[in-house]
Amino acid sequence: MTTKKLRRRRMPRGQVTHRVGRPKPPFPKQSQPKPGLEAHVSPRPEYLAPSYRGAGRLAGKVALITGGDSGIGRAVATLYAREGANIAIVYTRAEQRDALETKTAVENEGARCVLLPGDVRSSAFCDRAVQRTVDELGRLDVLVNNAAFQQHVDSIEDLTDEQLDTTFRTNIFGYFYMARAAVPHLKPGSAIINTGSITGLEGSKQLLDYSSTKGAIHAFTKSLAQSLVDKHIRVNCVAPGPIWTPLNVADKPAGKVAKHGAETPMRRPGQPDEVAPTYVFFASNVDSSYITGEVLTLLGGETTAG
Repeated sequence: MTTKKLRRRRMPRGQVTHRVGRPKPPFPKQSQPKPGLEAHVSPRPEYLAPSYRGAGRLAGKVALITGGDSGIGRAVATLYAREGANIAIVYTRAEQRDALETKTAVENEGARCVLLPGDVRSSAFCDRAVQRTVDELGRLDVLVNNAAFQQHVDSIEDLTDEQLDTTFRTNIFGYFYMARAAVPHLKPGSAIINTGSITGLEGSKQLLDYSSTKGAIHAFTKSLAQSLVDKHIRVNCVAPGPIWTPLNVADKPAGKVAKHGAETPMRRPGQPDEVAPTYVFFASNVDSSYITGEVLTLLGGETTAG
């Protein structure tokens, strides 16, 4: 029996495509039921980063990415693979279609991709996801906590116990569960990268629970960084502003989706492949070996966060 070796996709010399123009509002009015599928978002979120050239920063590494099926997680998986890492992605079963597309993108970069459908609200699942990653890919070097639940409400009086439970268990309990399961497998030089949000710094009147969990993620990042510094494991956080992903299409009313990101100085939302390089930076010891406990904002020109 022979196995076909995956061929790493490379840009021809002198033919790097640099994106200058990016999609701007107004977008088509659209909405989806949760969790939302990237396959149905128009225009499609951009994740391939055609101008990004890998340099072997993560060669031989293994990364586990929650929420890796779409949005920021998909773009991170793609660039990590381009940098030489094998990938495991966690996602819910409803997102299988998106996960398969991400798997194809990773394999097109010449890397392996393990699919781990399940629910990060379950500590037992998080334990199994980490163990399967190690069993199937041989090691674990980078954990990206990125899975999220978001639901706007007009008033705290409209915030149900069920929504509170889902938001906190997904957005912060899941981060704790995954990190707790991962740390015993992480060797010196490994990294944990958490996804925060500008709402965790500035608040959001219609995202009381979501912004509270994002603030908790920022504090979790700084605390865990202190806890793991003697183990030489770095912990950092990326805190974006509005990004064009299924998370927002499956949350906001269609009219607001059409204007998503228009309030930024750049007058548009960021694309996932504009955010993903920061996750490469934090994962790479070549780039960020002296950086831990940081929360890095990406806000499309906004300069007054926090």
